[in-house]
Amino acid sequence: MLSLTQITIAEIKLPSIFSDNMLMQQNTQVNIWGKADANKTVTILTSWSKTPVKTEADKNGNWKTSFKTPIADGKKYTLTITDGKALTLNNVIFGELWLCSGQSNMEMPMKGFKNQQVDGSNMDILKSANPDIRLFTVKRNSTIEAQNNVTGKWEEATSESVRDFSATGYYFGRLMQQMLHVPVGLILSSWGGSCIEAWMTEDMLRAFPSVKIPKTEADIKEKNRTPTTLYQAMIHPIVGLTIKGIIWYQGESNYDHADTYAAMFKTMVESWRTNWAQKDMIPFYYCQIAPFDYGIITEKGKKVINSAYLREAQLKAESMIPQSGMAVLLDAGLEKGIHPRKKQIAGERLALLALTKTYGFKGVASESPVYSGIEIKGDTVIVSFERAPMWISANNFESKLFTVAGDDKVFHPAKAWIERSKMYVKSDEVKKPVAVRYAFENYVDGDLYGSDGMPVSSFRSDNW
Repeated sequence: MLSLTQITIAEIKLPSIFSDNMLMQQNTQVNIWGKADANKTVTILTSWSKTPVKTEADKNGNWKTSFKTPIADGKKYTLTITDGKALTLNNVIFGELWLCSGQSNMEMPMKGFKNQQVDGSNMDILKSANPDIRLFTVKRNSTIEAQNNVTGKWEEATSESVRDFSATGYYFGRLMQQMLHVPVGLILSSWGGSCIEAWMTEDMLRAFPSVKIPKTEADIKEKNRTPTTLYQAMIHPIVGLTIKGIIWYQGESNYDHADTYAAMFKTMVESWRTNWAQKDMIPFYYCQIAPFDYGIITEKGKKVINSAYLREAQLKAESMIPQSGMAVLLDAGLEKGIHPRKKQIAGERLALLALTKTYGFKGVASESPVYSGIEIKGDTVIVSFERAPMWISANNFESKLFTVAGDDKVFHPAKAWIERSKMYVKSDEVKKPVAVRYAFENYVDGDLYGSDGMPVSSFRSDNW
């Protein structure tokens, strides 16, 4: 029998988020971490700086450090990490790095889902090659234990890589890159059908005692709907990566729990920001869920829940979360499909929020007008709006989506017309109105806008 002695050679190992073709946030101090031999000195050499960065691996070989990145200049750089044996990352660029997360409407790729298309995507895929857009898709994973790595790889935008990438994310990134004139990186971490609880930790969910926290892997009955499991597997491994901001498209799987959604969402955003521990608060922009006939997915014999209450909760959350913004999609839904085809609208409205609120673009609107109150004069309800400096607009100055109710709390279709900055609403069926609602149904095709084209969210004046 021969006895073989294995000699361990020092070797750097990095999480997959640090790899060839990656984009790093420009002009800031960025974090990097990995594995080396225990207690080894780790040295980082970059092609943009003559000054090496050194750190020490701990007794388990873990190390973490940071270094200064240059302003985006379109050049390709190398990054070498060594503890005795060098690992070099090639084709590294600098620009604006954003995380894209949520459920299927964020996940839906440019190629669409089977039987479900993305409007205009085929021609956009054809024209998508752009080395200044970098894409990383986190592979689906669900676990109760916090993971240290994800499966995925960085790719330049090509017709092949864009075809399989989030349509909402791509349209967001494309407009950002066009307007900022710097490279843009997009990290997609999403899972169709996921509930918000799956993207939160046990600590985040402590304030919601009705949520059942899994204790073992056997408790994961639905991989995308089990509380904590997607955060642990698909967010935790990239927490600490230096990013510019986050975009989010989720809520369809929580449409039947609108009463807790705003508070949960606020808690999630605050906790993600705390865990990331960046010097400046991370901007967080999100889509309001689009209209859809939820009766289609309601079990026979059960009451159909009105998703307008979830849209209302998302609207409420916007005022609860600093440095946030909501893209209203009331005019971009699909009655018979929960995955709207108008993903360019979703992505570009998110980009407008980022461009104006984070990057300071002036002279362009990004926020929708919001309902601010009513005045009742006789049989007519007069509705006022905030965030509408150019007032409101509609085809022929009329909306067909208003209803009014009297003391009996029964809503009736109403005639609604615009006079200057106000909406006037009345119904022959309601002589003494006390409440008004706009587009407060599962499926509608929104017909009320700010004069800049930003759609008004569904709303109600009552709390019944």
